Amino acid sequence: MVKCRIQYKGTLRCELEHEKSGAIVSTDAPTDNHGKGESFSPTDLMCAATAACMTTIMGIYAEQHQLDLRGLWIETTKEMNANPRRIARITVEMHVPLPENSPHAAALQECAKGSPAMRSLHPDIDVPIIWHWEG
Repeated sequence: MVKCRIQYKGTLRCELEHEKSGAIVSTDAPTDNHGKGESFSPTDLMCAATAACMTTIMGIYAEQHQLDLRGLWIETTKEMNANPRRIARITVEMHVPLPENSPHAAALQECAKGSPAMRSLHPDIDVPIIWHWEG
């Protein structure tokens, strides 16, 4: 079990503390929802966390198969619905430092699609993954 402490700091900003490590992340409301957009919004973090989870699961696979994925990077783009206000789409662009014909390509794609964060997203959220094989 993991605990986090979230403290409201005022002016639509929160401070999130990870209990075990003491790491702190701040959030701000986005400019299209009354904030200043000076930090990640909570929904930005959700999208970034989804991509980080994909990367972590792919990294576990890579370590188990002596595969070097250093240099892998992901860009996410979040699109919101207005009514009700929610995340509608998270477009994920995955840049993988392997050739498309790598014998590990299909397994890595399954790792990303099957990551715990992906499995936890509401099914109404569209999550297209665009693969760029750069090896």
